[in-house]
Amino acid sequence: MALDGIFLSKIKDEIEHRVLGFRVDKIQQPTRDEIVLVLRGKGPAQRLLICVRSDSPRVHFTNQTVENPAAPPMFCMLLRKHLSAAKLTAVRQQGLDRLLFLEFDAANEIGDRVALTVCVEIMGTYSNLILIGPDGRILDAAKRIDFAASSVRQILPGLPYALPAPQDKLCLETCAVSDVLNRLRKTPGKLLSGALMSAVQGISPIIAREVAFRVCGDDTPVRELSDTAWQALERQIQKIKDGLHRDEPVCMVCDESGAPKELAFLEILQYGTARKTELFSSASALLDRFFAERDRAVRLHARGKDLLRTLSNLTDRTARKLAMQKKELSACADRETLRLYGELITANLHALEKGSVFYDVPNYYDNMQPVRIPADPALSPKENANRYYRDYRKAKTAEAMLGKLIDRGEAELAYFATVLDALSRADTQAELDAIRAELTEQGYLKARSGKKQRLQKPLPPLEFRTSDGFRVLVGRNNVQNDRLSLKTANKTDLWLHTQGFPGSHVILETRGGEVSDRAVEEAAVIAATFSKAADSSLVPVDYTPVKQLKKPAGAKPGKVIYHEYFTIMVKPDRKLCEQLKVEN
Repeated sequence: MALDGIFLSKIKDEIEHRVLGFRVDKIQQPTRDEIVLVLRGKGPAQRLLICVRSDSPRVHFTNQTVENPAAPPMFCMLLRKHLSAAKLTAVRQQGLDRLLFLEFDAANEIGDRVALTVCVEIMGTYSNLILIGPDGRILDAAKRIDFAASSVRQILPGLPYALPAPQDKLCLETCAVSDVLNRLRKTPGKLLSGALMSAVQGISPIIAREVAFRVCGDDTPVRELSDTAWQALERQIQKIKDGLHRDEPVCMVCDESGAPKELAFLEILQYGTARKTELFSSASALLDRFFAERDRAVRLHARGKDLLRTLSNLTDRTARKLAMQKKELSACADRETLRLYGELITANLHALEKGSVFYDVPNYYDNMQPVRIPADPALSPKENANRYYRDYRKAKTAEAMLGKLIDRGEAELAYFATVLDALSRADTQAELDAIRAELTEQGYLKARSGKKQRLQKPLPPLEFRTSDGFRVLVGRNNVQNDRLSLKTANKTDLWLHTQGFPGSHVILETRGGEVSDRAVEEAAVIAATFSKAADSSLVPVDYTPVKQLKKPAGAKPGKVIYHEYFTIMVKPDRKLCEQLKVEN
């Protein structure tokens, strides 16, 4: 995936058309690498997201709402100081490079009007958001770059802002198509896609490969292009040039499961039927959709990394302990041999002498076949027999204790898997706090010291509505799963859960009557999607009336058992879940 310069020019045009002349109403910083500018003017407010995270730098309008930290970071406070109520007066791009400048008319501390610029540099690891003052000097940046980090270009408050070193590439806005063709002819040994990447500013690898595919069906060395191919190449480059500022659909490429993989400013044909493509009328809508899941995971990691670390450590430690216990249990499997040796030595005490390193005695359990029993020469035959009896009793006791410990360890591993699954879907700080409270109550986390913690209001379960109107409730964590399945649901409601995978408890309300097959299937799809098997192609989901559920004594939160049930095979579908979800 790469957000190239031409795709960025689509975003630039969109910003100009939608919010030019709007004023900054709010500034938010959900994470270290993200800034959201809420702009107001004629019509509804617009949320402009600027992300300079190294693996997903971009700028676009967003409909996603995210939680902000309780205390705004210092960079957010600085932006609020300088840009609050500032008017967006211009948007410009450096050629077709991945540099975007948002120019604002703002007021300084004494009320004078000043021109401020927000520079968004989309350059992978070196991506940055920089606030530039009216004198061209840097006021601050999301990522400060000092001399230790770079000896070439520093980004520090007070330094003059300097553009990144330019690349020797042609800009389609200012050059002729013939200039591009002439540049390509100078690199005959390169593949066409590589030559295009080296010659033309603002195109990503997928676009270069797409042009090569449309020209000759494959990525061919430049020297092997026929006259017909050169003519087709000229048409393709001219088409891109003509569409630079035209309002045309943009394309997202997805894998077989529907997960977004690549994006492009033109329709992608090179994969044929191997991958799915989806067209969007808005570049912002595509980016918002493309990065929604990834951003959620990143924000989760930032907010819940202590929980992830704790759960990972608990899982690893329990798994290691379980492996050792199973190894010890396997050693106890020979305990009957120990008892037999003790018994045979005792039966032959009259014929044995102290000092032997082994005893050859007949085994009256096996037709008096001779058995050689290892012995300690420092012990008498009777003492050796007692040693075998003692080891037998110890192994028997250990086997009973290890069985219980192994059962407990396996239950803990299964519990940790359910907590990790709930954590993977936590979207809000309240959901993380609920998981943290659950682990504290179970004794896996220490209660936070300091001032008394305020009691959290229980979160409601997620709510969905099937196509034919049946209500579906989904637990957010193990504690809520218990409450939903064992207290909230009616005995005649249907309970659904993935078979063999951690996941949420799902309740399909029957309203005391029969439910349709369609409602059961859609509820099963919801159960599969809200489980660890959400990325699988086909998932078994069990369903049974709530009255069949039992809570084992002493079981961890979220653990129930049932014996009578039906199973349905479904495919997880995030899109369907979004359509059926009821917003609270």
